[in-house]
Amino acid sequence: MKKLVTIITATALTAAIITSCSSTKPKDNELSRQEKEQGYQLLFDGKTLKGWHLYNQGDVSSVWVAQDGELKCLPGTAATHGDLVTDQDFENYELSFDWKISREGNSGVFINVVERPDIPTAWASGPEYQLLEKGHLDYEKEMKRPGCLYNFAPQLNAAEVKPPNEWNHSAIRQQDGKIEFMLNGIVTAKENFNSIHWKEAVANTSFKNFPEFGKHLKGRIALQDWNKGISFKNIKIRKVEKAIASL
Repeated sequence: MKKLVTIITATALTAAIITSCSSTKPKDNELSRQEKEQGYQLLFDGKTLKGWHLYNQGDVSSVWVAQDGELKCLPGTAATHGDLVTDQDFENYELSFDWKISREGNSGVFINVVERPDIPTAWASGPEYQLLEKGHLDYEKEMKRPGCLYNFAPQLNAAEVKPPNEWNHSAIRQQDGKIEFMLNGIVTAKENFNSIHWKEAVANTSFKNFPEFGKHLKGRIALQDWNKGISFKNIKIRKVEKAIASL
């Protein structure tokens, strides 16, 4: 009998622990208590496009929709096309987000975007965190693989992208012009936008033809509209006051 009571007690304790652990994990597009204490805020509420608009076009109906708890780009429709940008500018921050992409899909997240009528697209000012499905032809080009600082360097450490329509997790950290990209827990890019190295790198690419490209240390965050579908969720950001150690 004593043995039976011990077994029942242990089983109940295990169940309680499992229940406790599962209950502390936040639902999609919600912040945990710890994240709130750390100063995170949601950039996507899972239901609306509040806080976002189409680059240089304002709050218009477009290929971007909030659907099934995801921020989706549906390029196959006749809706207005364009990159989706935040209403706010951001400077020193940690950004994290989940994303999944269709087969042969290609997209990106631009940072430090300057939105002005004389700057035609988000990529004309904002460096890009590359998002790419493995079946896309660009995957064979080392400087265009997912997690790269697009067209500037190969992955710093090898990181694999998940199969089509499976969720990946990415993070972008920026502190005083120093940036770090992560893909599925692996650091894939580092750069200092204040450095001579960066300025020389830009001068040796076609981006040199866009005078505002890569020169800003703050700006909007933009999601790229491309010819394949992509979805985002759990887009979270927090302001960083102190230097990020890993940078």
